[in-house]
Amino acid sequence: MTAPRRMGTENSKTRRQLLDVTERLMLKEGYASVGIRRVAREAEVAPALVLYYFRTLDDLLLAVLRRRAEEELETSARVLDSPQPLRALWDMSSQPGAALTSEFMALANHRKAIRAELAEHAERYRRLQVEILTRKAAEEGLPLPDVPPVALLVLTTALARVLVIERGLGMTGGHAETEALVEQLLQRFEGAPAADRGPSAGE
Repeated sequence: MTAPRRMGTENSKTRRQLLDVTERLMLKEGYASVGIRRVAREAEVAPALVLYYFRTLDDLLLAVLRRRAEEELETSARVLDSPQPLRALWDMSSQPGAALTSEFMALANHRKAIRAELAEHAERYRRLQVEILTRKAAEEGLPLPDVPPVALLVLTTALARVLVIERGLGMTGGHAETEALVEQLLQRFEGAPAADRGPSAGE
């Protein structure tokens, strides 16, 4: 029986470098540019060293995905834990920095392992958001609409991401009107943005 091949440690500086290089290639040239030899060349190491840390290309890509997923979960929890969780969710979903996620979504059409990991992360991400939104609404006494929090979450994030995608294509028709409508709804449920309220009495 053959012993399993030794793998590099999780906190290795070289391992982090390989993940950084892979992520950079995906953002700059797309997932199709990523290969063991290309990553090795960009990192100025031998291909065998890449395979020392990652048995296959899928293992390398999954490691990049998992690292980014954990970062996003931590950021989401921090951002949503605010007096205005709906506004925080809208602002976060409206950011154009989802290029890496888009690459992984495209890659998921060709690699089952990536698709399964991406779906698992998305479900965890949504459960966390629903949990925080529900808790903050109760704590702050927010008059949420008579719809399930998860439906409100899906509608908010989906609409924000559609606008981001369209802007990336150069489409802006109807955006100003849609954003104005969203702002009216946010003010109805959470009031004006915290920055626009000015100091409270006694400050």
